[in-house]
Amino acid sequence: RELRPDLVTMDVHMPRMDGYEATKEIMIHSPTPIVIVTASLSARDVAATMRALEAGALTVLEKPVGSASPRFDAQARQLIATVKAMADVKVVRHHRSRLSGVDWPPSADRISGRSAEGGQPTKRGRARIIAIAASTGGPAALQSILSQLPAKLPVPIVVVQHISPGFIAGLAAWLGTVCKLDVRVARDGESLVPGTVYLAPEDRHLGVRRRTNLALSDEPPIGGFRPAGTFLFESVAKSFGSDMAAVILTGMGEDGVQGLRSVRAAGGTVIAQDEATSVVFGMPGVAITNGLVDDVLPMEMIARRLQELIV
Repeated sequence: RELRPDLVTMDVHMPRMDGYEATKEIMIHSPTPIVIVTASLSARDVAATMRALEAGALTVLEKPVGSASPRFDAQARQLIATVKAMADVKVVRHHRSRLSGVDWPPSADRISGRSAEGGQPTKRGRARIIAIAASTGGPAALQSILSQLPAKLPVPIVVVQHISPGFIAGLAAWLGTVCKLDVRVARDGESLVPGTVYLAPEDRHLGVRRRTNLALSDEPPIGGFRPAGTFLFESVAKSFGSDMAAVILTGMGEDGVQGLRSVRAAGGTVIAQDEATSVVFGMPGVAITNGLVDDVLPMEMIARRLQELIV
């Protein structure tokens, strides 16, 4: 609070309190952009990193190895670029009850929802699959949504979450502990099973094939991303048509927006996270501005809307 830094970088292991506790206190008392930089990719430490992201840290990076390593230059460039980008993010104060797992009831004007045109929430068709794209702030948003869905959800969920290399398996494991659904990293050709969440693996696009199976791809990055939300949305729209719901969550840039054009053209339903609960209102904001969204909702209300769409 005294130094008022533009950004804080920290590890998950520190002398007086760990990364989760430190992030929680900073976001309660003096909201500041936080980037977790960790050298450990052990299951325990990745789980601690996920908790820090839940508490409000913006993103996580693997700590650059020694300067003699062939990976050093690339890791250093990524660290510098990430710090510069995250320093511009406007973060908000977190309520202590929200970080302690106690329900944090949203105000009436935040739970009403609205369509992109300002009317009532729209139902375009029955969803037989849910596709989600998220970037900065996404792990906490995914935790909020998935934790509210029942174990016997009658549809599968496919997810693209931009995250640093080495952390996607940990994200899947952590999400699996905070929700009733089966959460796993997607494998090529794997059957789509209701009640299962499939996360795109590192550096591969995630799509579906013939409504029944997952399909991974090494096609070039889209807008600099692989996996890309646009690839996911286009693939699911091609297979499922109007029988899908697409969700675009908090994140920088506009990944997924182009893919939502395919979803809309096919008759699928599109939900965007609202600005008030987005860490970065980039991806959902661009989708809304382009008229590609049916419903704009706080993250606490997205799960309820999804359940309405699949019944």
